[in-house]
Amino acid sequence: MLASPPETDDGPDRALVIGEALIDLIRRPGQADAARVGGSPLNVAVGLSRLEVPAVLQTRIGCDAHGALIEEHLSENDVELVTRSITAGPTSTALATIAADGAASYEFAIDWSIASAPDLAPDLVHTGSIAAVLEPGASVVLATIEALRATATISYDPNVRPQLMGSRESARKRIEEFVERADVVKASDEDLAWLFPDTAPADVARRWLRLGPALVVVTLGPDGAYAAARGGAVQIPAPPTTVVDTIGAGDSFMAGLLVALFDAGLLGRKHAERLKALDLEQIRGLLEFAAGCAAVTVSRPGADPPRRDRIMAT
Repeated sequence: MLASPPETDDGPDRALVIGEALIDLIRRPGQADAARVGGSPLNVAVGLSRLEVPAVLQTRIGCDAHGALIEEHLSENDVELVTRSITAGPTSTALATIAADGAASYEFAIDWSIASAPDLAPDLVHTGSIAAVLEPGASVVLATIEALRATATISYDPNVRPQLMGSRESARKRIEEFVERADVVKASDEDLAWLFPDTAPADVARRWLRLGPALVVVTLGPDGAYAAARGGAVQIPAPPTTVVDTIGAGDSFMAGLLVALFDAGLLGRKHAERLKALDLEQIRGLLEFAAGCAAVTVSRPGADPPRRDRIMAT
């Protein structure tokens, strides 16, 4: 399992993450609602930063109490916020209802509009979730990806939210526009079950691999994770853990996967051919590190990704 950042200047100066930041209002049976900072892309940015890859977040938050909570959370985790992310409108919210088994379901009150890309030249750009499907912001995100993919590795996580994505057919079309432009794609088996009912996750992974990515990963919950690449396919079991809730687990896995690629010196367009040439042993190492990050996250409440020293200790 990868554990330490490489002693090289060849990795990204900063990773740019583009996507929603919001407040999760967490509801558990018999308890008062608790407000926590959330949003899949924000969680990925925090996960990257805690694992020692500097991150910049381009998002949309309001000049209100919820927006202030988000700014404070990003500052505490050394994530830089793009200034144009702050708007006059209200900060978006998601009501997360936690079931007895720890699984979360969501109801959203979200507005997604976004400024053009900041003046950055990162080696890694990550996006996904609501940001890639909800207009008017989604078209800006797609244009930004197009502009930056000549020099950056692009990663994408659809993080499907059926309540916000319209019809399955329209969502699938938009999601595959991002898959075609991405180098690294991560999805959950639940995402794929909604997008492609009656199709096995491995079959969808292979379909998406043919669209252009170098690596397509599917998380399988308690059954571990599966990856398809040009060098073949690998499945690993889930590491043992105690599940408190699953909030942020996929985002922690995504951050861990990207950090593992950073540790291997595989980020940036100049490394695209090496990324395409991943062998099965390398892929297994990537998955194990990412799964270890997710295992720590599900063992504690909320989206609370680990720091690198916690992964080294497992």
